[in-house]
Amino acid sequence: MITTKVALRNAVKKFNTSWQCRNLTNEASFELKPYKLHKLETGPSTTTTVNKDDALNYYKQMQYIRRIETAAGNLYKEKIVRGFCHLYSGQEACAVGMKSAFREPDSIISAYRVHGWTYLMGASPVEVLSELTGRFGGVARGKGGSMHMYGKNFYGGNGIVGAQVPLGAGIALAAKYLGTGGVCFALYGDGAANQGQVFEAYNMAKLWDLPCVFVCENNGYAMGTSSERSASNTSYYTRGDYIPGIWVDGMDVLAVREASKFAVDYCVKGNGPIVLETVTYRYSGHSMSDPGTSYRTRAEIQAVRMTRDPITSFKEKILSANLTTVDDLKKIDSEIKTEIDRAVIKAKEDPEIPLEELAADIYSKPLESEHRGVVPWQKLKHLRIGSAVNIK
Repeated sequence: MITTKVALRNAVKKFNTSWQCRNLTNEASFELKPYKLHKLETGPSTTTTVNKDDALNYYKQMQYIRRIETAAGNLYKEKIVRGFCHLYSGQEACAVGMKSAFREPDSIISAYRVHGWTYLMGASPVEVLSELTGRFGGVARGKGGSMHMYGKNFYGGNGIVGAQVPLGAGIALAAKYLGTGGVCFALYGDGAANQGQVFEAYNMAKLWDLPCVFVCENNGYAMGTSSERSASNTSYYTRGDYIPGIWVDGMDVLAVREASKFAVDYCVKGNGPIVLETVTYRYSGHSMSDPGTSYRTRAEIQAVRMTRDPITSFKEKILSANLTTVDDLKKIDSEIKTEIDRAVIKAKEDPEIPLEELAADIYSKPLESEHRGVVPWQKLKHLRIGSAVNIK
């Protein structure tokens, strides 16, 4: 009798799995939240189509970023990650949506929430986490830490608030000057949006019609002050004045994808720069040293998690559209968890670089073989360890 019940249960499970597979679709269409436009007659389409492979890829990428950030937060609490650590949890749809619109020559420069971007731009999870722990296997051999990670067409995170915006305009200028056809995405937060250098970069980019997408990732609180209290104009997509802008739901990966594709196409056609405002939300505080609950309530954070979480929302979309099954997503989740758990172990066990390597790779083409140390009479010998990935 027991054997019969087990056989029957297995048969029902097999039938349900095969039934689900037979009813899966390879493509689905979705309606997106309307965009808000500034100095544009038409904007991105509010209807989009996604195929099964892309949908699963976006889901995986967002889950990888979420898991990497959770691991980073735990390592910080264990005091294995030192210094600053700014997490991206809750903002995954912004990065994944933008990256999905990138072509081979396109590039990105951002502020200091770049663990996820480093992964998206080619680094493995273990390289990201090893960089955070200051180890040999990190993307910058442990010398960059949380903020300063780099890769091909990825000009890193920047610790000076807003400084990456004019640098992004410079990268766009290089792309135009060299004729690469590339577009640069320069990302900054709602707090940095009030920096004077941002407006200077807007001006120069428009004067020269540079292929630059200025992206304000508006998570609502800057370092800890709500945008309503810190900005007289909270419509950040209009801040470019003479530069067109688009407001997009930054919690919807497909909406960000469509807006990013539109922005790339706009720049490629020689129209000059464009501004995107991706309205999003971060679950943790500004950094790991900020609990993030003195200027907002735990109930507010939980409400966003329950109603607007980018991963959960996208999961529900692709399940309801029969692009995948619950079992398939569970398998993906399990595989990613296992990989990140192994990466954490590796990031803890990896050795640190030797002291003589601290002065290595400071310049791509050094004019002198020695550099000044902590004091003028102490000289450090320059070493070439790695190659400059963004110099041909």
